[in-house]
Amino acid sequence: MDFDMRAFAADLCGFASTAGEEAAAADFVENRLADLGFETYAWDADADRLADHPSFPDDLTAADVAGRRSVAGVLALGGADGSGGTSTPTIVLNGHIDVVPAEPAEWSSDPFEPVWSETEDEREGGRTGTETLTARGAADMKSGVAACVGAALDVRERVERGAADLPEAGLRVVVEAVAGEEDGGYGAATAALSNPYPFERDAAIVAEPTELRPIVACEGSLMARLELTGRSAHAATPWRGEDVLPRFEAIRGAFMDLETERGESVTHPLYGEFPVPWPVVCGTVTAGSWASTVPATLAAEFRIGVAPGETVDEVEAAFRARLDEVVADDPWLREHPPTFERFSVQFEPAEIAVDEPIVEAARAGLVEAGVPDAEPTGATYGADSRHYVAAGIPTVLLGPGSITEAHYPDETIAWEEVKEGREAIANAIVRFAADYADRRESGSASPAPSSK
Repeated sequence: MDFDMRAFAADLCGFASTAGEEAAAADFVENRLADLGFETYAWDADADRLADHPSFPDDLTAADVAGRRSVAGVLALGGADGSGGTSTPTIVLNGHIDVVPAEPAEWSSDPFEPVWSETEDEREGGRTGTETLTARGAADMKSGVAACVGAALDVRERVERGAADLPEAGLRVVVEAVAGEEDGGYGAATAALSNPYPFERDAAIVAEPTELRPIVACEGSLMARLELTGRSAHAATPWRGEDVLPRFEAIRGAFMDLETERGESVTHPLYGEFPVPWPVVCGTVTAGSWASTVPATLAAEFRIGVAPGETVDEVEAAFRARLDEVVADDPWLREHPPTFERFSVQFEPAEIAVDEPIVEAARAGLVEAGVPDAEPTGATYGADSRHYVAAGIPTVLLGPGSITEAHYPDETIAWEEVKEGREAIANAIVRFAADYADRRESGSASPAPSSK
């Protein structure tokens, strides 16, 4: 069966696969992979395993992960089989099929009815005069999934016509479409903790929207909720109450000062281009109960950046210490100390060396595809790559589209870039496989560690 990447991406974008609603999109991908000749696998998020994972809440239940289904397809090429032999290189191409919610009122069209158009003006992440796809998930990252499927098929075609130089034991290419990346990586974490395949994995490419630059370092994040207690009073006699808002402003100011200090003291060679390398954002604030009452309660949720090389625990300790300083200076807070507790999912940072074979293969693949900037860089966001890196699988981010389009109204991707991404990823697979035998002979390649 022929693969129409354009139709595949549009069809996949038609699924409203928000958190917990990924199963239908997963079934679509699994069926298409089977039709295209892939051996398919499927797995559900494992609540028991994830509850013991530092990224996830420890009270996860089966109901929390219901519908969080992930699928994959495997191509065994050039003599490879499913026996699990360590002499056969295996590369995983990973993408997530979940999307963040969309507010239809902010869009110029239905977010889940893909629209093809020609760009008329220059837009960050787009290209004037080229065809674009607009839909929720177009950039983040269903077009990346489509590019992975196309790249795997292109490698199969090269092998079949003898144009790919593979090791004697052949090559395995795995295409994964995983659930739950946006809220912690349910599918990828489960796959990393409990290998769903009868073979090990040597390296992975996660096709996040990187503007076709290889990303080797991903920032982590601490998600923490601050809660303050004051004392209510009638607005006509506010001096009888204890207003939480000035206290919150003092704490937030102290946190922003710490953001600035950390930007100067915590350095990394791949993050010099970012004006704020380790951002601190207070995303939600809820305070008070009535306009004519002094606000006596406040809850605020923070997302705090964690640099590669740090841990979430270390950064949490630094912000707790700064909070303690504010509390010590306020008699009311000393008597009524605020709480500052983790909530939701935590993202540990992840990083691999720029000279890892998968990074060198990605850079070579980009150059062969005519992409001008193939220098590795870092990202101020987290990704599923961290789960594979933690399992000992070197993983690089490389995909079409821009992160500036992610989670954005009228999310758009330039289709020409998707085609370039497909070519670059296919080139990277072939390069990785071709160099694999040489690395084994020289002793610089070793079997992938077991993650079962």
